[in-house]
Amino acid sequence: MRRIIFASKNEGKVEEVRYIFNDLKLEIISLSDVDFKGEIIESGNTFEENAMIKAAEIYDKYKIEVIADDSGLVVEQLNGEPGIYSARYAGSFAKDRENNEKLLNKLKSFPEPHRAKYFCAAVYFKGKEKYSAPGEVEGVIINEERGSMGFGYDPLFIPDGYDKTMAELEYGIKNKISHRYNAFSKLKNILRSNTD
Repeated sequence: MRRIIFASKNEGKVEEVRYIFNDLKLEIISLSDVDFKGEIIESGNTFEENAMIKAAEIYDKYKIEVIADDSGLVVEQLNGEPGIYSARYAGSFAKDRENNEKLLNKLKSFPEPHRAKYFCAAVYFKGKEKYSAPGEVEGVIINEERGSMGFGYDPLFIPDGYDKTMAELEYGIKNKISHRYNAFSKLKNILRSNTD
């Protein structure tokens, strides 16, 4: 079976991407599966640049085709914050709760609704062969956390057309509307033609 490394140690993300790719004859392995111990410096200025940096570094090390993503929350009233700094908004080693608290504190001086979107740049890298695909889901930020089934800003984000946060939505529903699903579904279509 064809193996692809997903350049992530985030088990929540890994499970989402395995779910998206489950109808292809692929084995998606994570950085934990290959015992990757290093730290990848995401020095890009955009989600796509950061995703490509991760993918290229892992490909150079293992010489196995790689998929990667960089994703985050973009809040209109905060001029796009936290953006590419979503995972480390409250500091390099910040936990989800600390990032969420900083976001809510920054939004206190703004009126509701707090319009936002989750954005994802998904990439495929195999040396000179590389592709990228964007995905997004729009919604609003609420003022208190709800739900326990997501990670990151999911307990604060209600996608348009729903009355539940991403952390309250059933796994299957969340995966079918998420920014990551939208981006990786496009990548999957690119890979499908080379798999069967």
